[in-house]
Amino acid sequence: MTNPLDDPLTIAEQNFASRLLIGSSSFPNNQVMLDSIEASSAQIVTVAIRRVDLGGAGENILDLLEDNYFILPNTAGCFTAKDAILTAKLAREALETDWVKLEVIGDRDTIYPDVEQLLRAAEELVDSGFKVMPYCTDDPITCRKLADLGCVAVMPLGAPIGSGMGVLNPYNIEIIRRIINIPVIVDAGIGTASDAALAMELGCDGVLLASAVSRAHNPVMMARAMKSAVTAGRLAHRAGRIPRKRFAQASSPESGIIGT
Repeated sequence: MTNPLDDPLTIAEQNFASRLLIGSSSFPNNQVMLDSIEASSAQIVTVAIRRVDLGGAGENILDLLEDNYFILPNTAGCFTAKDAILTAKLAREALETDWVKLEVIGDRDTIYPDVEQLLRAAEELVDSGFKVMPYCTDDPITCRKLADLGCVAVMPLGAPIGSGMGVLNPYNIEIIRRIINIPVIVDAGIGTASDAALAMELGCDGVLLASAVSRAHNPVMMARAMKSAVTAGRLAHRAGRIPRKRFAQASSPESGIIGT
């Protein structure tokens, strides 16, 4: 099997052996979270900064993760560019990192990104020296604008967050991958291993998921499945699938058949 170190995920000149990124929320308890993340072999773990008590005296989720994983703080729960920028700056001060997964939500029911606010926040954070990875719609033009602003990756949704509906618009995801030259990481909507494999087969550089593992009946087992799916999808993409054809084509040669 291909050594993942020979095909790393590279973001902002930093290499990661795993192309699977995982969220840290919604697990039944911290031990299941830790076991699931370990089973996934993910290196990048996202943490919702607004849901962490950074000044508390007790142990928080960062204490459990920061020694073993690359923490990617996110701005989940922000509905304006102003709030997202403030949250990112708080994360930089608390965690001493300039990386941020940027989320600016426009609607509570769909949890869809507010593109106008997202672009505004991305521009200011990039200008402030952040390595910005925005959660965005699957619109190729929005993704290109984010890339042009200087984001280090784009993270288009496959489907609404937590819906488990998979990649609803593979055509758009494939276009996004073709027209921009920074990593494309499908974020949101993954429900099972085949969804993750499809995202990778489309040429995506990685997959970020959370609910698909944390809310599975067996999160640890699902984490292993996602690890294998991302690897399989990446290998299939690199190998190159056969073209789709309207009619059958025999897999065995017809010449030299006995009796002809």
